[in-house]
Amino acid sequence: MSTAVVLGQANPVSAATTGSYTVKSGDTLSAIAAANHTSVAKLATSNKLSNQNLLSVGQTLTLTDEATATTASTYTVKAGDTLSGIASSTGVSQATLVSLNNLNNADLITMGQILKLANTVTAQSSTATTTAAKTTASQYVAPKQTTTAKTYTTTKATTTTQSSSSYQSTATGNEAWAKSVIASRESGGSYTARNGQYYGKYQLTVSYLNGDLSAANQEKVADQYVTSRYGSWSKALAHSNAYGWY
Repeated sequence: MSTAVVLGQANPVSAATTGSYTVKSGDTLSAIAAANHTSVAKLATSNKLSNQNLLSVGQTLTLTDEATATTASTYTVKAGDTLSGIASSTGVSQATLVSLNNLNNADLITMGQILKLANTVTAQSSTATTTAAKTTASQYVAPKQTTTAKTYTTTKATTTTQSSSSYQSTATGNEAWAKSVIASRESGGSYTARNGQYYGKYQLTVSYLNGDLSAANQEKVADQYVTSRYGSWSKALAHSNAYGWY
C-alpha cells in the first residue's frame, strides 16, 4: 500500500528528465510544479487529481498534458495577465521573456501585446512582430466600466483657456509611456474627443476639468487624478489592463 504524503514538509525537488515524475516522501505539488516549470493547476488537470493536497509516495505524475501541449512561438497578452503567470503557463522563464521581448519593465505589459516565446525568427520578422504588437495595443479602445466600445465625437472647446496654459507634465520614461497608452485607449490621443459627460484626451468629466478644457489643464488634471487614485500612471495602466477602464 502506498504511503500518503503530508504536504508542508520541506523536500528539495529536482526537474524530471522525462515527461513524468515519481512522488517522493515530503514532496508537495507546488514544489514539483515549480521544479518542472509548470503550474499546480496543470498538474492537477493532467493527472486528474481531485484533491491537490493528497499525493502518495511512488505515485507517477504526468508533467505534460498532451491534449493542451503547444508549440506556439508567441503569446498574446490577455486582460489580467502577468509576466510571471505567462512564464508559468508557457514554461518559458520570466528572465527569458524579458530578454526576448526587450522589456524595460517586467510589470508593464499591455492587453493585445504579442510576446515571443522563442528566439527562432529573423531580425526582419522580429521587427514586424514588435510593430504588430504596438499597433494592436494602440488600436484597442477600452470601455469605461462597460463592455460597449465608446463612440467619440470631436468638438471645439467653448471655454476660455485659463491659468493652466503653462503646465508641463512631470511624467517621464515608463510613466510617460503608460500615460500615452491610456490616452490612446481613451480618446485616440485627441484633446477634443467627447463621449457623453467624458471629454478630452483622458476622458475626464467636464465638471472635473472645472470648466477649463485646454490641453494644458487636461494634462494637469489627469496627472492629479491618477496620482490621487492610483499613485502612478503605471498602476493606472495595470488597472486598465485588468478592468478595461482607469
